[in-house]
Amino acid sequence: MKQQTLSAQYTFEGRGLHTGKYAHLTLKPAPEGYGIRFIRTDAGVEIPAIASKISRTDRSTTISEGEVSVVTIEHVMSALTGLGVDNARVELDNEEVPILDGSAERYVRAIAPDGLQVQDAERVWIEFDEPFEVCDEKTGSRVRIEPADKMSFEATSDFNSRVLGVQTARWEEHADYVAQIAPCRTFVFLHELEFLAARGLVKGGDVDNAIVIVEHPATDEQIVTMCSLFGMPHLEVTPQGYLSNIKLHFPDECGRHKLLDLIGDMRLLGGFPKAKISAFKPGHTINSVASRAALSHIKQL
Repeated sequence: MKQQTLSAQYTFEGRGLHTGKYAHLTLKPAPEGYGIRFIRTDAGVEIPAIASKISRTDRSTTISEGEVSVVTIEHVMSALTGLGVDNARVELDNEEVPILDGSAERYVRAIAPDGLQVQDAERVWIEFDEPFEVCDEKTGSRVRIEPADKMSFEATSDFNSRVLGVQTARWEEHADYVAQIAPCRTFVFLHELEFLAARGLVKGGDVDNAIVIVEHPATDEQIVTMCSLFGMPHLEVTPQGYLSNIKLHFPDECGRHKLLDLIGDMRLLGGFPKAKISAFKPGHTINSVASRAALSHIKQL
């Protein structure tokens, strides 16, 4: 299979989920062998999207070069992977990628109609000699990577949640990423919001870019307080346990979003893995541990 890049350039803008800072992001074509690189145009710094550059995984994935960082890269990385983009230049004029609607849909809906530019060089797949697994004994999270003939991902999410239950989602190359994975939005539990805000996170979060789950029975007063804290209108709780501003795209949309994140985080291997990657209770921290560990398991060609 040949390498591919974008056929045109695409610009997106909006607030970052965690910093709340407004940014413009432009995706541009790139030459063969370029990979995916983020360029902070405001700082004049280029950061390759590889696992060795991961600097933080607190509710998103951050890569850094020196003192300069790019925050929340996982959705755009997932979109480029799902579409089959080998090489792309990602220009950003602030520190965090815009959250947009909390999914990867706006990226793929802009890029997919134009198709991709096929390049002359062959794709260099990331291959492994043997299976390996990383685990977090405290959380029970684990990621397993096995050599395979094609790229595939599976994520099983279990938050011990009465609302979500246990959700398993799968995707493999040539399956319909655009319709089945890209529209799945990020989510948060209502009871987490105050804690996250106290840690300086979710400054750009609102009901337009996240699914809010009401796990524990909440009084009207509690809901009003949380909605007020984040500048949200007062909303009701649906019988299914979600704030009433949204309609789920899929019954297991939250599980599919964890798969979306896994795909984006594992692209930090530096290319497309020819492997079966399966995760239980995935999150950015265990995903980053797996991607870093994978670097020492890559088959030397």
